[in-house]
Amino acid sequence: MNKDRQNSEVFAFVPSYNHAPFIEKCLNSIIGQTLPPAKLLVIDDGSKDESPKIIERVLKTCPFDAELIVRENRGLCRTLNEGFSLSKGKYFAYVGSDDYWLPAFFEERVKLLEKRGGAVLAFGHAFLIDGAGRIFDSTENYTDSWANYTDGDARPMLLKGHAPISSTIFYRRAALENVSWNEASRLEDYEMYLKLMNLGDFAFDPQVLSVWRHHSYNTSGNIGLMMDEVIEAQNRNIKDLGIGAAQLKEIQMNTKFRYAREFLQHGDKRQAFQIAKENWRGAASNAELAKFALRMFVPMSLINFRRNLRKKPR
Repeated sequence: MNKDRQNSEVFAFVPSYNHAPFIEKCLNSIIGQTLPPAKLLVIDDGSKDESPKIIERVLKTCPFDAELIVRENRGLCRTLNEGFSLSKGKYFAYVGSDDYWLPAFFEERVKLLEKRGGAVLAFGHAFLIDGAGRIFDSTENYTDSWANYTDGDARPMLLKGHAPISSTIFYRRAALENVSWNEASRLEDYEMYLKLMNLGDFAFDPQVLSVWRHHSYNTSGNIGLMMDEVIEAQNRNIKDLGIGAAQLKEIQMNTKFRYAREFLQHGDKRQAFQIAKENWRGAASNAELAKFALRMFVPMSLINFRRNLRKKPR
């Protein structure tokens, strides 16, 4: 056995659900890591497509310990808790079955956390790809808004509603033993980050080592759902946030105004106006408020033109 495989302390997990067109790419990105994991576990959460057959075929070629569990649908957060309960080792990483990692992901994240003993996780930027697998953008291009990531204390970042992309996260397993994914939540990652921020630093890696797929049926495309889940997660965990109700209200007004901008950027002017009308005090400045108002009058044809330019494949 390769020495790196023998000494690997990485446990890789894939929660699979109805991603037959993408799951092979996801699994091969784990098999091809420069630092392979000690084990790869895949739990198929009641897929109705050909995912289990594809997974079974790919795992037959896996050069290290790999296991597939196929069962009825229980939801993502419950699946994540199950996967973690079956894990071991020093590090835990999961990736959605429609996303994937670049070859040096494990190797570089391990190096970072070995240097940062007080960090509970490592994270970074991600490429954005479409359903056909074409890279059209990167979170590096949004550092002035929702991808304004910080290294160290994650509280200021998270309280603004900014959260790392889940495919970029690499966890110190000992930290996860103190928390769990909320199985009542529809958005798995943000609330977990709120729990972990009190346990240690978030180590930021500027390298782009992950890929986040955007297609017609992933949760990240539902802006309203994401906004509601962020607000509800903050309300549920207010005791751990270290702030009072009045301050939280102000923070949430700012968060909602930011989501109004997101709706506007995606062409939903009606929803954008409704949210902004109720939360205009959440604008960072009068200039930001004026910019929002001006964009309300930009024709949709121009918005779509600019969006298509941004999504032009590389």
